[in-house]
Amino acid sequence: MTILGIVSYKVFPARLGGQKGIADFYRALSRKCKIVLAVSDDNDLTHPEPFSVYPFLFNQWRGFLNLFYIFKLARIIKKEKAQIIVLEHSYFGWLGILLRALTGKPYAIHSHNIESHRFNVAGRKWWRLYVRYEIFVHQQADFTFFKCVEDRDWALAQWHLNEAKTLIVTYGTDIHSAPTALEKADCRSRIRQMHGFAADETIFLFNGSLNYAPNIDSIHIILQELVPALNETSFKYRIIICGDFISEELKQAVQAVPQLLFTGYVADINLYFRAADAFISPTLLATGIKTKLVEALANNVTVISTRNGARGISKSLTGEKMVLVENANWKEFARVMTETPYLIKTDTPSSFFEAFYWGNIVERVDNILHTMQ
Repeated sequence: MTILGIVSYKVFPARLGGQKGIADFYRALSRKCKIVLAVSDDNDLTHPEPFSVYPFLFNQWRGFLNLFYIFKLARIIKKEKAQIIVLEHSYFGWLGILLRALTGKPYAIHSHNIESHRFNVAGRKWWRLYVRYEIFVHQQADFTFFKCVEDRDWALAQWHLNEAKTLIVTYGTDIHSAPTALEKADCRSRIRQMHGFAADETIFLFNGSLNYAPNIDSIHIILQELVPALNETSFKYRIIICGDFISEELKQAVQAVPQLLFTGYVADINLYFRAADAFISPTLLATGIKTKLVEALANNVTVISTRNGARGISKSLTGEKMVLVENANWKEFARVMTETPYLIKTDTPSSFFEAFYWGNIVERVDNILHTMQ
């Protein structure tokens, strides 16, 4: 079976959570079937991938211009003998409709968020217009993959989709079992030496794309709520903040706090996850699934999160490895930060890896794709 995936923006090289989610999904799926990707022309394909990539599309902001490439895409479908079209996000849903009319091939949307909700959170004034379009392309799709139960349940209720034509395809991990205590201790020692942390300082981590509204809001909460609350105690701690695209103003605010360390983008984020005593997610503006929580739990790190911040990850899969705090209760959040790292010594449970390991995820996807031919 051959799948044509259509990606409307830059994912190679994959550095951000959303980029990694797409790239890793197709890398894993390529072990089950043949993958061909048509991607935007701003992708960097210096490093080879285990599938063919055609980098010629206009990116999402000029996506309407891809109407001029509709016949080129149809020729790729014919040349590669693609049986199914998968669209990443709903942006190019209209392309799926046109290509299905031209080639007779069904299309699925791999939804990463309820996009109109995300645009609303991001302050896009035209988000209400996108609502109508998003509903239409999903209703027209032959199948929809959702990132979390919350998104699918909302779409079923509000968009009146057929539940039999939906599947949860969460963000995944290639880590299939919890790293050992010895591996974590080695990473912690390396990070302490690298950044000059004292042995009695508890290490917390926050990471993400720092031009994304929910993550920016989280940094403000760390600065304005958590640091003052923690500093009222004698608790010794450091909070590492990793990520790209921070504004100069926010960067200066972070660097002015002695307990905070801003690293920028780090190539080996797993090193930082494994070094941390806990990962924090003080997030109120929640959309989709928080990819960084999946990465943290896969690396056997305790997660402390607001209920909104843990959207898409069930406590039934994480057990006590994920501690939830009521939204906006920052005094309680800070109190939990001072106690939780010492209380939780268990590993991330096997139930988490059964749900979030890429090998298991693409097995479910492959079964569905075979029914669509």
